[in-house]
Amino acid sequence: MAALGNRGTVTEASGFNPEEDAQKLYNAMKGTGTNEATIIEILAHRTIAQRQKIKEAYKQSVGKELVDNLKSELTGNFEKVVVGLMMPAPVYDAYELRNAIKGAGTDEACLIDILASRSNAEMKEIIATYKKENDKSLEDDVCGDTSGMFQRVLVSLLTAGRDQSTKVDEAQAVQDAKDIYEAGEARWGTDEVKFLTVLCVRNRNHLLRVFQEYQKISGRDIEDSIKREMSGCLEDVFLAIVKCLKNKPAFFAERLYKSMKGLGTTDSVLIRIMVARAEIDMLDIKAEFLKMYGKTLESFIKGDTSGDYRKILLELCGGEK
Repeated sequence: MAALGNRGTVTEASGFNPEEDAQKLYNAMKGTGTNEATIIEILAHRTIAQRQKIKEAYKQSVGKELVDNLKSELTGNFEKVVVGLMMPAPVYDAYELRNAIKGAGTDEACLIDILASRSNAEMKEIIATYKKENDKSLEDDVCGDTSGMFQRVLVSLLTAGRDQSTKVDEAQAVQDAKDIYEAGEARWGTDEVKFLTVLCVRNRNHLLRVFQEYQKISGRDIEDSIKREMSGCLEDVFLAIVKCLKNKPAFFAERLYKSMKGLGTTDSVLIRIMVARAEIDMLDIKAEFLKMYGKTLESFIKGDTSGDYRKILLELCGGEK
């Protein structure tokens, strides 16, 4: 029942007793009022695998679904965090993607955050889970809600076919850099397909080499060129792909920063990243955040949230350190 990764703030609780946790949660919710502190104390300090065991124990001893009870007792953003924590990773991603697509309008930022940052193996699990949960294909739903080149990039990412090797073909890297340069900066208009072919297919090590070569040829960082050559969702998705390849924790740190800076908070982004990365790479995200913005992630969360919502996010952030 270990954590999904080894750089998370949420790690496997020792001396874990799911029956005891289930009983404590039941007591925290029965009768009038709810003891939110107990809910935070338990659920923010167990891995996803351990939470599944608590769900089973709860159903066995109480005869009800734990998540249903939590939903009826909690509200608002605090409820969203807790419900998210109860889902296995691919289920949570599939749930977020479904919410991004269904109803009027599309939350493109959610599609980009998830599809540009997940590994091939994670993507395959998300696709299978989405089909199982919604009885629909994720690709069909994405295609129904997006269009043009942006849609084509997402469809390419959904094939989960990025080369997984680590080898760098020097000659090919130079050629790829030239191709991208000639498809963008060097011509009138932009041939976005060339960008797609290189950025969505090649392996990470190879692409890092391509980015170095691109800098040499064009005198610009690839990110600057994408910003100059593209706009809207297409610009956002290509930038997300490049940033995730270069430094995934830094990508998430920037997304968290943008969700909280200025007036108001984009809670959907804040919740999604805090829940999804808590047991994977939150330690690295925090370190990148501090490096990039000179302030701690905790201080931002404290300043932008309140109540039990703030308390549980701070626990997922690794408590008061």
